Amino acid sequence: MLFNSLTFIVFLAVVLLLYYLPILRWKQKKIMLLLASYLFYAAWNPPLVILLWISTAVDWWVGNRLYKSDTEKGRKSILMISLVVNLGFLAFFKYGGFLLDNFLGFTSMLGLDWQVAAPDIILPMGISFYTFQTMSYSIDMYYRRTEPARSMLDFALYVTFFPQLVAGPIVRANTLIPQFYEPKRVTWDQFYWGSFLLTLGMFQKVVLADVFLADVSDAVFGAGGMVHPIDSWTGTLAFSGQIFFDFAGYSTCAIGVALMLGIILPDNFRYPYAAIGFSDFWRRWHITLSTWLRDYLYIPLGGNRNGAVRTYINLMITMLLGGLWHGAAWTFVFWGFLHGLYLGGERYLRERLSINWTPAKMRLAAIGTYFLVLITWVFFRAPTFGKAWQMLGAMFLLDWSGAVLLQELAIIVVALITVGLLVVHWRMRNTSVHAVAQNTPAWALGLGWAAMIVLIAIAQGTGEQFIYFQF
Repeated sequence: MLFNSLTFIVFLAVVLLLYYLPILRWKQKKIMLLLASYLFYAAWNPPLVILLWISTAVDWWVGNRLYKSDTEKGRKSILMISLVVNLGFLAFFKYGGFLLDNFLGFTSMLGLDWQVAAPDIILPMGISFYTFQTMSYSIDMYYRRTEPARSMLDFALYVTFFPQLVAGPIVRANTLIPQFYEPKRVTWDQFYWGSFLLTLGMFQKVVLADVFLADVSDAVFGAGGMVHPIDSWTGTLAFSGQIFFDFAGYSTCAIGVALMLGIILPDNFRYPYAAIGFSDFWRRWHITLSTWLRDYLYIPLGGNRNGAVRTYINLMITMLLGGLWHGAAWTFVFWGFLHGLYLGGERYLRERLSINWTPAKMRLAAIGTYFLVLITWVFFRAPTFGKAWQMLGAMFLLDWSGAVLLQELAIIVVALITVGLLVVHWRMRNTSVHAVAQNTPAWALGLGWAAMIVLIAIAQGTGEQFIYFQF
């Protein structure tokens, strides 16, 4: 079920109606939310709900066993059960075809001609998100960072809470589970602000990402041959805006819907295109994933505790695996490699240079960061390395032979949206939508809200799924 669908609006209305009924006790409301979450997921592919049940049951059992176990060897063995099950699901459903293709490619290099039927594996929606979320619970229980959930109902709701089930934010157990312990009485301010965030997220997805940017990005990256340098830059700029509005739009919707239920979810984006450097970028882009990779991969690898060389290696391993998390293709791995290279280079320079950061230098650094991020988006979006190199060749004026694809109006629209996006990110980099809304006259906020609703209705979205559903 997609946020940007009439079905979801009806679904949400029914859920809120039942949730606000005073005759239902808190436990009954939680059961209703759990069933609604399963229905939300099953609307896409009912049999795959079984994976949610297995993951929930395994990590609930693992968490309880870890809480009771005192021997280090036994605790490690118990934790391995969670890791094997969750990573096994990921390996099979997400990377099965990728691993098979690479194995066949390797055997072909050895002169072996193996013929294997292509596996018909359906990628479960949101599997990368909920497996990371359940694993974090087991890992935190192993390190005794959190208490076990009081009931399986609370834990199951933590795993399947529908606003953030399929594309995050990836929420830690000690952040979300305690919110299920006490009855929620949603205030008018929470409902009002949650509704506004839901509208804002839908506007970002349906209007900005789908209507204005998606077709341009698809046309350029889907072109069979070389494209003109202007088209290459326009397509890349369009995708940089599309992926932000699409993913930040989903996170904004999730936070808004949860708030309408009295549940607080963490921010996932903080105006990343105003980042000054790549450490800052990853503190602003997909925050819950970057902190997950930091806490459960980079720090356990040793972080920056074992010297400079090991620090650079740990950074690179973390970003390579972060790239692979995004998709089963070497282009995603290379995207992660570039970010690892950027982070390592930034760390190297920061240790050797002392910069007096004036406002002008900060703006220049932000523009430079955005430019280098654009290069990484080429590999993230391109279907093959060949297409990525074609795009970069045109972007850097190494090949002018490409055909002109885009009309002037499309180029102008993408340019205006990009400039507006960068200006808004820069002006908002040290504040929040909530803070700005509080300082905005009610009439102006109301007009802006109404305008977004009208534009969403006019756009009549085609029900395009969110980009990160495939990850």
